[in-house]
Amino acid sequence: MSLNLAQAQTTAQVLTTALPYIQRFEDKIIVVKYGGNAMTDPELESSFARDIVLLKTVGLHPVVVHGGGPQVDNLLKELGRESKRIDGMRITDRSTMDVVEMVIGGSVNKSIVSLINKHGGHAIGLTGKDANLIRAKKLLMTKTDEQGNISEIDLGYVGDVVSVNKDVIMMLIGSHFIPVIAPIGIDNDGNSYNINADLVAGKVAEFLQAEKLMLLTNIKGVLDKEGKVMTGLTPTKVDQLIENGTISGGMIPKIQCALDAVRGGVKSAVIVDGRVPNATLLEIFTNEGVGTLISRDSYPEQH
Repeated sequence: MSLNLAQAQTTAQVLTTALPYIQRFEDKIIVVKYGGNAMTDPELESSFARDIVLLKTVGLHPVVVHGGGPQVDNLLKELGRESKRIDGMRITDRSTMDVVEMVIGGSVNKSIVSLINKHGGHAIGLTGKDANLIRAKKLLMTKTDEQGNISEIDLGYVGDVVSVNKDVIMMLIGSHFIPVIAPIGIDNDGNSYNINADLVAGKVAEFLQAEKLMLLTNIKGVLDKEGKVMTGLTPTKVDQLIENGTISGGMIPKIQCALDAVRGGVKSAVIVDGRVPNATLLEIFTNEGVGTLISRDSYPEQH
């Protein structure tokens, strides 16, 4: 057998294996939060864009929500300004908010749109300010000291999601576009807010009643105490893992976004290792997946 024929047969086998998953997810909405290493490695960037275009081409409806924290940090550094954070949350004064809008709502968003379009897609970039897509309110952060005293911390223009105008997204999906959303919201007074991209992705998935929420991250998923990836989790099981300390630190906010989405009607959420090439396709079109799946069902679906 020639090498070319063997390669062709392998390609045919891959397509045949993917067919049941393509049929299962046809016409379903998949919300993908894009960030981390996958956003800074050129090869992973191209891999991600091709994956998104392929999903749209075979009949799924991907909606991309992206971050851009490192890019904001880089520009602030160039401007001679320090990035200040409390528990991972960026303190965002008005001038920092201007930088966030310029970087995340401008250059990062347009770069992702351009890359998807380069690979044959039809992407449109949005921020939450466009058509009042993301209504926001000021995020109130509280901190408890060792004595149990609770204090409120002002993070500036850091927001929480109040609502998502799903009609705008559905109009774009119905016109065969791929929405690419920057996590910037607006309140009733016209103030802009910097919002955590995981939070926005979860809320977008919830308001759209998406089939799946995918959070691309820089780790393999939720790990047990031996360092093995855990999957097939239910909200009840996740609560237990947080309580016993298996899930801790920076993973808690991320998994909380996934939990809230699942409890809000999204069929399943998965925390995916974005460092794996074609992670998006592997998660949707294979049974094994590449991350931690959370389902609201008592008997979680397979990846």
